[in-house]
Amino acid sequence: MKFSLVTATLIALIGVSGCAEDRFVGRPGLTVVQQGALPEPLATDLVSASRPQVLGPFDQLSVDVFGLPEFSRTVTIDRSGNISLPLAGEIPAAGKTPTQLAQAVTQSLRANYVRDPRVTINVTQVVSQVLTVSGQVRQPGLYPVTGRMTLLRAIARAQGVSDVAREDLVLVFRRVNGRDTVGLYDLRAIQQGIYADPEVFANDVVQVDASRARRLFNLAIASSGLIAGPLIAILN
Repeated sequence: MKFSLVTATLIALIGVSGCAEDRFVGRPGLTVVQQGALPEPLATDLVSASRPQVLGPFDQLSVDVFGLPEFSRTVTIDRSGNISLPLAGEIPAAGKTPTQLAQAVTQSLRANYVRDPRVTINVTQVVSQVLTVSGQVRQPGLYPVTGRMTLLRAIARAQGVSDVAREDLVLVFRRVNGRDTVGLYDLRAIQQGIYADPEVFANDVVQVDASRARRLFNLAIASSGLIAGPLIAILN
């Protein structure tokens, strides 16, 4: 999926529409749906084999320190995203892969005079899953999804939008039952209560697009009336 092409296409769609009742026309392979929300993913859509496993709050881990059984145990990542281990102390775990966390535990044990620690971490129970937040946000990356996550909360996890971001050009990409869908949202409208803060799910990609869209399509966006509701499209 090419985000820049989809972004430009969606903005062009808005530019040719005079009001919410107009017929949207886009490139071949893009169908604009007259509905107010992205469809929710199926259970099979929440599994991504190509994405590295990222830890999150409430995931359960098996920590093994070779030759030191007193340090080996099962731990659960707390709601703040940390684990606590003897001698190693409190270590941030959320957002790391198991390998990265094992390296952090190794460094902490070594700093506390454990000689040549060999740490292995395995996930025994997965509670959290992740989504991607990218583009004009302060901290792009993968973020755990625990409980009900919304678009505004996902942006907040990424420390908010950057100073140059267009808050009315926020895209949410989602794969539903083998089909790629995308929604275009206006954060200002959500914050003002004009329409609901949409729920986002594991494997969603939230993209805040600013630079090229702002330069080329500013007038079209300003006159589109997008603030009245999100625009939903299906990539055929």
